[in-house]
Formats: sequence, structure tokens, C-alpha cells
Amino acid sequence: MSRSALPGGIDAPREIFGEDHAAWRETCAAFFRDQVKPHHAEWERAGCVSREVWLEAGRLGLLCPALPEELGGAGGDILHSACVWEEQMFANCSGPGFSLHSDIVAPYLAKYGSAELKDRYLPAMASGECIGAIAMTEPAVGSDLKAVRTSATRRGDDWVLNGSKTFITNGTMADMDTAELFFDDVSLPGWALLGEQGAAFSYLMAELPQERLLIAAMAMASTEYMIALTHDYVKEREAFGQRLLDLQTVSHSLARLKCQSLAGRALVDQCLGLHAQGKLSAGLASAVKFQATEIQGAAADQCVQLHGGTGYMRTSEIARAFVDARVQRIYGGANEIMLEVVARSL
Repeated sequence: MSRSALPGGIDAPREIFGEDHAAWRETCAAFFRDQVKPHHAEWERAGCVSREVWLEAGRLGLLCPALPEELGGAGGDILHSACVWEEQMFANCSGPGFSLHSDIVAPYLAKYGSAELKDRYLPAMASGECIGAIAMTEPAVGSDLKAVRTSATRRGDDWVLNGSKTFITNGTMADMDTAELFFDDVSLPGWALLGEQGAAFSYLMAELPQERLLIAAMAMASTEYMIALTHDYVKEREAFGQRLLDLQTVSHSLARLKCQSLAGRALVDQCLGLHAQGKLSAGLASAVKFQATEIQGAAADQCVQLHGGTGYMRTSEIARAFVDARVQRIYGGANEIMLEVVARSL
């Protein structure tokens, strides 16, 4: 379902989005409903998303929507990207790694890449012909990025890459869906260096706020989806001679989740607005990532509970949303690290 199809007459207006964003959101919703949802279970079984859906997303402009037109993108803003992130969550189809590709990987190339790197990769990323991945996590390194062991050493005009990476989204599709990568004396041309030698950590720190905001926005969209899904279920499910929704403990559980969702959404929207102005700090990005994913996690647990045994079945929509929700508190920086960043920002 798209956001416009979600129930909730007390939803606060989202004034940061304009009319063009509303029209764009409908395009995104239709794509995930018609092109992704019918095939998602099949892709999950195969462990790989179809390349055709990437190409179709590129044709519709869903890939790299915030990338400037001169670099091959659609020339939109971060709110156009947010529409894509959110509609994917409203469809409960997390498989295609569009957000990572468009709004985590592409910005590194756009900001730090040479003219050759930009020309070679960005138009192809916007069209879906080239799929991007970013390999941060290693078998022994997660949130502590200063401890990475993978190395690139100069050999003549080339670079030689050695090391290993794990839990890499799009890793098997990044032109060579979650993957382990092993590099054993991999030779790369000199022009493959992104930005300045030795500046990688500073680049990562500069771009992580957008990644964490992305996770937060997706978390709140997922929360709204789960509340709507569960509301529909308890309206129909009967127990003790009445609908589950007519039991006060059930209706109040959903009401509490709705209140938390409204508060989380307000924080996310404020941060989206700040980020659009270039004013989102690392501390606030960490705070919104923490708060939104904690709300999502609590909602996932409660919504599975309200579905009863049905909610525990692997094939159910709420079970899929529950699994997707759990990882949100881990990637992009574990929530324990988010609290550390916030504490240092006080």
C-alpha cells in the first residue's frame, strides 16, 4: 500500500513535501506495487533481485533521483529520494537495494570522484545498468571503521587490493544481494582511487549522517505500514465473540504505537528539512536513527504479538516486516554507537 492508502485520520500533515513530491510519490508507489511486490517472494528464495527491475527503476527515474542532471540523475532533491525510500517500505519490499545504491554509494562518487569516475559510473548508475555497493563491514570489524584491515597498496601506476568484506548489500550485483567479498591481490587502475589518498575515513564520516537519516525515514515508514497492517488484521479477527479491535488492550496497544509513530515521524521530517538545507549535524542524525529504529523495533514486536500465531509464520507480511526491522538497529552504525555519538554531542 502507498502512504496515501494508509489509515489514520489523525496523521499530521507533512508540510516539507510539495505537490511535485506528492505526484512523484504516486509514481514510486505504483512501481513498488506493480513491478516489485508480485516478484519479491521469488527474489527472496533466489537470494537475488532481478536485473530487469533495476533497469525499469532507472527508466522511471527512481534511481539516483537527487543526483544532478549533469551527472546523469533526475535533478531532484533529498525529498524525492525520501519518497522512494518510504514507498518501498510501505510496500514491505526491502529486497532491492535502491536506497543504498542511489543515496549512499552515488553521493561518494558525485562528491569525491574524479571527472573520469563520474562519467564512467554515475549515468550508468542512474539508468540501472551499473549497480553500486559500499564495502565497509569486515568479518572482525563493524561499527569501528578505523579498525578496517583491507588495504590498497601502490604497485607502479596501479593499486593492489587485499582483504575481505562481509554483509555487503548489492555485493553480488555490483557489477562483478548481501554478500561476502574477498580480495586477493586484485589489481585496480590508478584512476580507480576515489578522492585523495588517505582521506577515506573523513569521507565516510561526512556521508554517514545522510545514511542514518535514510535508515530513520525507512524505519518510520515501516512502522506506519506495520500499524496499518495490524489494524486491518484485528478489525477482521474475532475472539471471545467480538473483534480483536474491540478489546481495549488491543486498541490501546495500537493507539500507543500510533502516538509513538507520530512523534518519530515529526523528528524525521524535521531532520529531512534540515538536511535539505545542509544543516543536519552528525549528532542529530545519530539521534534520529536511534529513536526511529527503536520505535520501529517496538512496533514490530507488538504487531507480531497482535497477529498471534499468524505473525510468527515466515510467509506472513508482518513476519517479513519484523525481520527487516531488526537489522535497522544494527547497520548504519549500531544503536549503541548512536548513543555514544549523541553523548559526545551534548
